Amino acid sequence: MIAIGSDHGGYDLKVKVMRHLEEQGIECKDFGCPDKSSCDYPVFGRAAAEAVASGECEKGIVICTTGIGISISANKIKGVRCALCGDVFSAKMTRLHNNANMLALGAGIVGENLAMEIVDTFLGTEFSNEERHNKRIALIEEA
Repeated sequence: MIAIGSDHGGYDLKVKVMRHLEEQGIECKDFGCPDKSSCDYPVFGRAAAEAVASGECEKGIVICTTGIGISISANKIKGVRCALCGDVFSAKMTRLHNNANMLALGAGIVGENLAMEIVDTFLGTEFSNEERHNKRIALIEEA
């Protein structure tokens, strides 16, 4: 199951991402926001991140206008490695090397088609599990 959350600036893209995933048979759990009314991204970034950190959800996707604030909020939760990606290569590499368990998108930065490619790449790329990357992830977790 994929945790998904957004603020009002990411709401429309969140709905499209959820529909895209559900069409592929991937279940999502929506942690808000419920509509385009002005709201605070840390609330929804944290809720989705806590679901990933607890194991309730396998991975997460969070979306705000730039992806910056909501990724910072998600990364405050211990055990979460949320990567803000604006291109497919970054989505691939953050899974291969960082074993990122959350993806952040900027709805005002990436268009719908690119966003879906980034999501598919992020969810479809397995962690390399190479020793050097495991070591680096352990160093991140120590911080």
